[in-house]
Amino acid sequence: MSYQALARKWRPRRFSEIAGQSHVVRALRNALIHDRVHHAYLFTGTRGVGKTTIARILAKALNCGRLDDGEPCGRCDVCVAVDEGRFADLIEVDAASRTRVEDTRELLENAQYAPSSGRYKIYLIDEVHMLSGHSFNALLKTLEEPPPHVKFLLATTDPQKIPVTVLSRCLQFNLTKLPQSRIQDHLGRILKAESIAFEEEGLKLLARSADGSLRDALSLLDQAIVYGGGEVRAKEVAAMLGGVVLHSLKGVVEALATGDAALVMHETRRLFADAADPAEILTGLLGLLHRIALAQQLPETASQDEDGAWVVAQARAMIPEDVQLFYQIGLMGRKDLPWAPDPATGLEMVLLRMLAFRPLEAGGEGVSDRGAGGRRPVQIQGEPSSRPGPALDEDRREAVIPDAAGSAENGMEPWSSLVARMKLPGMARELAHHCVLEKLEDDRCVLILDQSFEHLLSERLQARLAQALVECLKRPLRLEIRTGSVDRETPADQHRRRQAERQARAEREIAEDETVKAIMETFDAKVVPGTIRPVEDGE
Repeated sequence: MSYQALARKWRPRRFSEIAGQSHVVRALRNALIHDRVHHAYLFTGTRGVGKTTIARILAKALNCGRLDDGEPCGRCDVCVAVDEGRFADLIEVDAASRTRVEDTRELLENAQYAPSSGRYKIYLIDEVHMLSGHSFNALLKTLEEPPPHVKFLLATTDPQKIPVTVLSRCLQFNLTKLPQSRIQDHLGRILKAESIAFEEEGLKLLARSADGSLRDALSLLDQAIVYGGGEVRAKEVAAMLGGVVLHSLKGVVEALATGDAALVMHETRRLFADAADPAEILTGLLGLLHRIALAQQLPETASQDEDGAWVVAQARAMIPEDVQLFYQIGLMGRKDLPWAPDPATGLEMVLLRMLAFRPLEAGGEGVSDRGAGGRRPVQIQGEPSSRPGPALDEDRREAVIPDAAGSAENGMEPWSSLVARMKLPGMARELAHHCVLEKLEDDRCVLILDQSFEHLLSERLQARLAQALVECLKRPLRLEIRTGSVDRETPADQHRRRQAERQARAEREIAEDETVKAIMETFDAKVVPGTIRPVEDGE
């Protein structure tokens, strides 16, 4: 029964063994090399990032007789005594248990005496923020004028509670949380050294749960080894943490991409059957959506992803607007989970909300029979209106008037009318607005893109436009887009022309208005150029 916990067994004993915190290690080693060691250091940071460990290594280096490039040798009597916790000139104090001023005075009474065996007498005070106000006052006098043989090493997780008078007399180093990838790599090296079988997915779950604390990660690793019977497997780690294995979430993402509510619920309840925590499921989904969004905007990031092929496939299958919407709804849903009747119900509602608010494709089918009980049918985005009259462009809020220039032979529907019916979002709409219709056959559509807007032509936008066109015309066809000089008005040109006509008409009407003329003559007023704005319909 002599087992030693991994967090203690693998505790660093040299600066070079510290995981991360290179900014702190570099400063301390340089101070030791150049003999510029301050009399008081304050190490701050969250739990388990190495505050006390670095302080002990510094205490060892300050008294090591064979210091090598700022590193303690680890073999001399001082180094061995510090590692074994029996070095008399290293006084470690837990401030949480010695908060009274009497304890602090008693501690500092012996500071005036020379060290018994080392070069320096070192006071290592952990969780120093727990000292009382009077204790800080007692400590302050010694910090102001310490004996030359005394060094103070203070550690805290809450530096805000330390008086500024104490802070100003210390060199402060803030230790940061370790990145998940750094913790995962460190756990992998330890398991290889311990000859313990493991799966990378399991280490990823442990590293994520550690939240930047290496000590927490090692404690969880100890627990996972016991739970897994001497191995670290992703499924066992997920069950132990109440989390989910990443690959099991892929089915939920794929179901969301298809918009199949039944499949989304099936995949989610399959996770519930494995005792997965709803909050963990939602967190994992947000992580996957983040990676997909990165691949859509920065394709090179997919090559650095271990699931790069799957991420690229989803990035192509999902439109960016949906990914951003799913992520935002999921992010807001995390705050709502505690208020749900139960977490599982809350997660299901978040997923259903993603589907409910997902914009339908142009021409897509929606619920059209909600008129039961005399209620007016709900108009779904992309569903043609049952009211007669010209089609309305959502952005311009104006009737799209068929124009001869937009029509080719064979009585084709004007391209501007088709664009208005498709109601394309974002950049796909911009692409369509700068094209003219060259040919529209049973299975083929040819568009000419104004060469000035060639930068809009991409495979993704062309595929989106083709999909919307197929759904609008309700027949399969192949879309071809060529760039060149355009001899007819594009929908964008028509829009600019109509805007200019409305502006000119408004300015003419103002100039001819009798009331405006009377005001100008009576008050010697004038119309400021550029301030006339046409009144839109409905204003």
